[in-house]
Amino acid sequence: MTPDFSPSDVRAFGETLFTSLEKVIVGKRSALELITIGLLCQGHILIEDVPGVGKTVLARALAKSLNCSFSRLQFTPDMLPSDVTGASIFNQETRQFEFRPGPIFHQIVLTDEINRATPKTQAALLEAMEERQVTVDGQTRPLPSPFLVLATQNPIEYEGTFPLPEAQLDRFLLRLRMGYPASGDEIRILSSQQLQHPLENLTPVFDAEQTLQAAQAARRVHVAETVKRYIVEITQRTRQHSEIYLGASPRGSLALFRAAQARAALLGRDYLLPDDVKSLVVPTLAHRLILSPAARLREVSAEKLLQEILLTVPVPGGDLSA
Repeated sequence: MTPDFSPSDVRAFGETLFTSLEKVIVGKRSALELITIGLLCQGHILIEDVPGVGKTVLARALAKSLNCSFSRLQFTPDMLPSDVTGASIFNQETRQFEFRPGPIFHQIVLTDEINRATPKTQAALLEAMEERQVTVDGQTRPLPSPFLVLATQNPIEYEGTFPLPEAQLDRFLLRLRMGYPASGDEIRILSSQQLQHPLENLTPVFDAEQTLQAAQAARRVHVAETVKRYIVEITQRTRQHSEIYLGASPRGSLALFRAAQARAALLGRDYLLPDDVKSLVVPTLAHRLILSPAARLREVSAEKLLQEILLTVPVPGGDLSA
């Protein structure tokens, strides 16, 4: 792939995409920025929020804006792994088995209420999310590119659910919450959907090739050695904290590194600043931490502990663009 995109092009890419998504998703610019960062990193996103705040609509709007194929999986306890990956069906006419691809073979996949599926079905996503391929009946099949899983789960209702294991949570680049809209934004939502849903009139603003070029440009953002040490120091502090039983893995360090690069590119810079890192520590690392029993008893959140860690890690200075 030719490196046609510059940092200024990535910034224009982001602004155009935000404009398109904001025709449907009102007043959630910070959530849209995180979604775009995940897209540029080719990383998967876990959205934890109550029903009705626009999670499904956001996924559909993203697919339409990028002219990407879209599928939606409604997870239930009786869902089988083959319902996700697909299965080989015997064709009576040809007397051969034919593979029927499952809904995972799309570019943007919404897995709704992922924690309602059994661990066996959840595990069917692991290979797809990490290696971007699916193995069925001993044959490995690649997934389309770009490939993005947007998973949702309800943080309130836990009856009949199966909590995501740590290995699954670690596959998500970011975790975010959309939250309820402000009063003025909710009035705009009522007005915009009075006659028809704005999603119906949404048209593509980019294609898959342009999305991949923007992702490649984000990876070329320069990161000074002092900033790399800053990222590693933050993740190492999570492994040493007395109230954290299990800290962030090297995959967490890489997630923070990639996400910060994407944020810098979206702001039109070709180099990383510590502010890029600090703004993404909670979305990239909080869901990877397992707190100690004492911390859970005191109801201390991972987000709070990460903010405390940020206050103790020296911030690099000097010229970071060279």
